[in-house]
Amino acid sequence: MIKVENLTKRYADKLAVDNISFEVQEGEVLGFLGPNGAGKSTTMRILTCFIPATSGFARVAGNDVFTDSLKVREQIGYLPENVPLYLDMRVNEYLMFRAELKKVPRRERRSKMGECLERCGIVDVQNQMVGTLSKGYRQRVGLADVLIHDPKILVLDEPTIGLDPNQIRQVRQLIKELGEKHTILLSTHILPEVEMICGRVIIIDKGKLVANDTPVNLLAKLKGGTILKLQAKGPVQPMEKAVKDIAGVTKVEVKAGDNTVKDFVVEAEKGKDVREDIFKTFVKNNWVLLEMKKEAVTLEDVFHQLTTKEEYVTTAEAAPGNVGAGIGRMVSGMFGKKS
Repeated sequence: MIKVENLTKRYADKLAVDNISFEVQEGEVLGFLGPNGAGKSTTMRILTCFIPATSGFARVAGNDVFTDSLKVREQIGYLPENVPLYLDMRVNEYLMFRAELKKVPRRERRSKMGECLERCGIVDVQNQMVGTLSKGYRQRVGLADVLIHDPKILVLDEPTIGLDPNQIRQVRQLIKELGEKHTILLSTHILPEVEMICGRVIIIDKGKLVANDTPVNLLAKLKGGTILKLQAKGPVQPMEKAVKDIAGVTKVEVKAGDNTVKDFVVEAEKGKDVREDIFKTFVKNNWVLLEMKKEAVTLEDVFHQLTTKEEYVTTAEAAPGNVGAGIGRMVSGMFGKKS
């Protein structure tokens, strides 16, 4: 549904998007991630025909964004990070106006509006002026606007920004439901949200594509040794030395604590379970082990590692139907220096 090849956008001497390529398949929910200023919003604005690219190629629903922009806009629903709304219109008036602009048939407008009001949880404010709404409600009005013409493709830039925790859960569930019948390109900084919603993730940094794979594969590639967190009571230096001497332990770091209770972070070799040996060591020395837990690797860890390196090896673009292609080169950029 979306195909991007060698897309580049330059603002004077600043390279905002640097020769990126990727595809989004029909029915896919793709997470589009990156730090602030990485080029996410610029890419989305190019795909939704708000700004032109400097060079490269992009096609949406079979239409070229440069030569068939009107056809692209008919197939796409775009929610920018800062939703532009007419503040002096009532919510229902605004949605009817937008439905007319988007060429929703007259006989369907009221039913479409009612459906969007219900799905976005704004039925109770439909008669209020948009300008009187909170930021969270305005965000939901923007989402209703995106859905009013039932587009094939949704491009959502930070759709849960400004929402409270309950509203975030509702919008997250709505996006899951929309993913059953729409192709979705989703940008967000809430990474647990991506793990729950997205089937594939693209990460860009400094305008370059640095990862393109499923969340599961990205997490699997990041996993190295086991990380344990301990909280213990006893003499700090003897405890630290004893744990370091356990076979398979590669690193012990003492964290904050008071005079009697200390926190430790213990790293062990990949595939080596040292929990039983740690427990036996504490029992043998009559030290008190208050807590021991195994740390899970998260998408946040992947994101941090990929976007805090000075150098990267850009992921080879995954071919249609083969999203894992090129992951080996991406991982070499994550964990090793370029040769």
